[in-house]
Amino acid sequence: MAELFTVEDKRTHYCGSITNELVGQQVCVCGWVQRRRDLGALIFIDLRDREGIIQLAFDENTDKEVFEKAFSTRSEYVVSAKGTVRMRDAVNKTMKNGDVEIQVSSLKILSAAQTTPFEIKDGINVRDELLLKYRYLDLRRSHLQNNIRVRHEIARIAREYFYENGFLEIETPMMMKPTPEGARDYIVPSRIHHGKVYALPQSPQIYKQLLMLSGFDKYIQLARCFRDEDLRADRQPEFTQIDLEMSFVDEEDVMVCVEGFIERLFSQLLNVNIKLPITRMTYDEAMNRFGSDKPDTRFGMEICDISNIVKDSGFSVFSGACEAGGSVRGIVAKGAAGKLTRKEIDKLTESARGIGAKGLAYIRYVDDTPNCSFAKFMAEGELEAIMAALGCEKGDVALIVADKDRVTLPVLGALRLQVGKQLGIINEGYNFLWITEFPFFEWDEENGVWAAMHHPFTMPRNECLEYLNTDPGKVKAKAYDLVLNGVELLSGSIRITDYELQQKMFESLGLTQDEIEKKFGFLVDAYKYGAPPHGGAGIGLDRLSMLICSAGSLRDVVAFPKVQNASEIMSECPAVPDSKALEDLAMKFTNNEE
Repeated sequence: MAELFTVEDKRTHYCGSITNELVGQQVCVCGWVQRRRDLGALIFIDLRDREGIIQLAFDENTDKEVFEKAFSTRSEYVVSAKGTVRMRDAVNKTMKNGDVEIQVSSLKILSAAQTTPFEIKDGINVRDELLLKYRYLDLRRSHLQNNIRVRHEIARIAREYFYENGFLEIETPMMMKPTPEGARDYIVPSRIHHGKVYALPQSPQIYKQLLMLSGFDKYIQLARCFRDEDLRADRQPEFTQIDLEMSFVDEEDVMVCVEGFIERLFSQLLNVNIKLPITRMTYDEAMNRFGSDKPDTRFGMEICDISNIVKDSGFSVFSGACEAGGSVRGIVAKGAAGKLTRKEIDKLTESARGIGAKGLAYIRYVDDTPNCSFAKFMAEGELEAIMAALGCEKGDVALIVADKDRVTLPVLGALRLQVGKQLGIINEGYNFLWITEFPFFEWDEENGVWAAMHHPFTMPRNECLEYLNTDPGKVKAKAYDLVLNGVELLSGSIRITDYELQQKMFESLGLTQDEIEKKFGFLVDAYKYGAPPHGGAGIGLDRLSMLICSAGSLRDVVAFPKVQNASEIMSECPAVPDSKALEDLAMKFTNNEE
């Protein structure tokens, strides 16, 4: 039977804080039994809390009742133990305090525990579904506890840094008007206003802009955001971003401010020196060199354009792509001919087709004569010219894609990452990169219209304003992303504050005056009353935590994550509401799944 927790049982120290500096002192620790070892006349209990483990010792000098109580404990029992810190006879070098133990004089069993569905320790081989079902047990494991602690430290350092730099932390509404921001909204029906809904914020974008109009020139918030979109390893339906906005600034001011935070964070948390200023690269350069707007620059294998060499080639795949306004580009895996066998290249070809390519041409130079998938179409000297342009030498493998740029670049970008991981050539470390000068518009082929690549409040670059009506494809945005090791950490921009320009941008996107008024009327009206130039960004706290912890998924840095279908296995949400709740909301479900 569980014993009552009293004032006398209150903890004086965490288990992990018991060191040899406390030898001879009386202490009281509380926690979970990691394991019990019964050696007859000796019993040892490893007691665990969030700070670590300490060994509890029970021997011939221990009170008989206390000894019997220790004998009755099992894994995951919750206990409180008092005793004297002493040096251990046998040092455990795997523990940070493995040279000391507590000679227990008093023990209370505060809560018994059934046998857990899996052992509470790192490195266990257990199905993800089971770990997520018992997430509260999974969270007891030390590596997840460390990840959650790191996430906390990131949040603490962020708040301290931005407070010191004059930012005010201001909360924005969690229930707001649905507005188009790129993803589907999570909708909250209103009980009072039947037929109307709130939306959970995809970001605090509109409200933080209104705060700038209100005179709060530096805003910060650890903001909860919600997006109803398909999940993947670096995406959750609800996430947190370190959200900031600044008035009377340009791009440089926002980026320098963020760099200061990154420098402090990595210095304090990891003792890593981030060299400033962080390298900057335009969107066009990133796409042409790496096939991605969030390139991993820890390794080479950059994309090479060989269109000029093959545009008149006898190989119609190459020449046809060039004639159609596309390009022929390739990457070279240096020294990879031994590892990238024909079988492996066939797998890469299937991968390329799976992401939009019609096929994948290759040169595998393993013997004296290159093995080339298109050699029979080449005139004398053409293959050699291609290899020279690509820098393909004996021992290398070249992978080539021919198509429109919107296909060749992202396909080769994806293959570059896949091959880099396969060959193990991606260096360790932290490579930060700013991506700037994003296109303002992107062509929506399905609907045949130009759509905003970012939210419609992003400011076009001054030199591009003349192209708004004549050539939207030439318009660049005052937008910037911060990338770390191929992962987008931050997205931000300078905002439009001119009423007439904002109207013009809405019109360029094909919005009617009624649509503008319905979706953004209150924000557009605010511009009429004096709006300071402003800009900001949102830093993904979850992704930042994931990278710093070297975690494989956001699940490893979120306390209670969702799975791929946006459900939570532990609590079995989402769930069907009861009939009374639906009645109050004047709602009816037509296809409930019980």
